[in-house]
Amino acid sequence: MKKALIPFLVIGWGLMQNASIADDAKEKAAAPAKEASKPIPSQEELEAKFKAMLTKATLAGRWAPIKDGTLGDEKEDKYGIVSVGKVNGDSWVVNAKMKYGGREFVAPFPVKVRWAGDAAVLIVDNLQMPGGQNSYSARVMFYENTYAGTWSGGGHGGMLSGLVTQEKEEKAEAK
Repeated sequence: MKKALIPFLVIGWGLMQNASIADDAKEKAAAPAKEASKPIPSQEELEAKFKAMLTKATLAGRWAPIKDGTLGDEKEDKYGIVSVGKVNGDSWVVNAKMKYGGREFVAPFPVKVRWAGDAAVLIVDNLQMPGGQNSYSARVMFYENTYAGTWSGGGHGGMLSGLVTQEKEEKAEAK
């Protein structure tokens, strides 16, 4: 009699497991529905947010070289962005702080900005640096005051990531 009960126990246990798996699947399916209820910003809103994030901004993080398919040691990195502006379509200009020959100046860099949902992807293709022989290409994604990407050019390449912060307006208090 005990042996006859074993198949029923196995079937019952299997049904309970299937019900548990089905409940898990329902919960997982409901999670994206909750996220999908988040309103999708318009293109104008996305572009305004991107522009605000990179106006008077500092990109501070780390980068690592890639050589022969191997990631090298990380180093600290910092970029100063004065402003960004849309030219037309997906063409933008990034006005970045540069240092060269002991001088600091602002240089305009033409870029493309495309969108992966609500994340901006900054694209540089074969950008020729002034006075240089090399051209550079990059893909950098911006999302929620963070950035991550990759670049190559001049026989070099690397990966970078970090945080975007805006300069604080210094307010003079008259007392």
